Amino acid sequence: MTDTAPQDTPITPHLLRDWPVPEPDDSGGKGSRGTLLVVGGAVATPGAALLAGLAALRVGAGKLTIATVTPTATALGVAVPEAGVYGLPTTDEGSIAGAAVDRVLELADGADAVLLGPGLTGPDETRALVAGVLQGLDPDTAVLLDALGLTCGALDAAVARDRGGRVVVTPNEKEAGFLLGCSVEEAGGVVAAGRRIADEFGVVAALRSTVAAPGGRLWTDGSGQVGLGTSGSGDVLAGTIAGFLARGADPDQAAVWGAHLHADAGERLAARVGRLGFLARELLEELPAVLEQVSR
Repeated sequence: MTDTAPQDTPITPHLLRDWPVPEPDDSGGKGSRGTLLVVGGAVATPGAALLAGLAALRVGAGKLTIATVTPTATALGVAVPEAGVYGLPTTDEGSIAGAAVDRVLELADGADAVLLGPGLTGPDETRALVAGVLQGLDPDTAVLLDALGLTCGALDAAVARDRGGRVVVTPNEKEAGFLLGCSVEEAGGVVAAGRRIADEFGVVAALRSTVAAPGGRLWTDGSGQVGLGTSGSGDVLAGTIAGFLARGADPDQAAVWGAHLHADAGERLAARVGRLGFLARELLEELPAVLEQVSR
């Protein structure tokens, strides 16, 4: 499906049913559903890693590990009892220290996917952390970069390409502008910006309603609405895509599935709660039902 997908493909439930994500072995344990490491959070932003990690579990990932700042690790472990939560070296400002690279690589050993970025603070520390992890991580491990993990300046096109196309990025429009060196509008709009990021960095880019892969392949989703523009929504999107990566989906497939589920969850909440005012955490409750409906 990936090799023959047309250049501009609408994302629909029919498309997803014809492009099913890997299903776990019914007789297998949680390991058969994939393992994910989320590296994120800071003293001021512990909830971002929580939202991302729970989103991954809600779309079927089997095992979740969260690596975050030491001061909030215990509280986060209580808030997410389904995860193993580990504290990392922390700066005086409350950010994950760049010196945490070796520990993150230890925790990533055996993981199917690693999500870097939700809730990270401290650009210099994040740059050292992301660059070190990208260079030291097993090349077979899928990587998703989000938030400050994108704008810290650590995303190098050569390094991303060396990972064999197994990198996904989930920029918002401001972050996309940072990657491109110009605004999304100056780049020609969301579709053109997504394509440029995919081609220039050799990654799969999920930008708003668009998923772009290197070589001009593009998928667009017409669902979703303004209510998704709320704090924490991007963390849920990143975790949803990372959950599919952990399950063994290819990067473009994971991004397409994740973008649709995130958007459809927003549609459901808009119908029940209202166009505005629903919370990112409420998206988590909708994901399993959307997944079940699409997978039938």
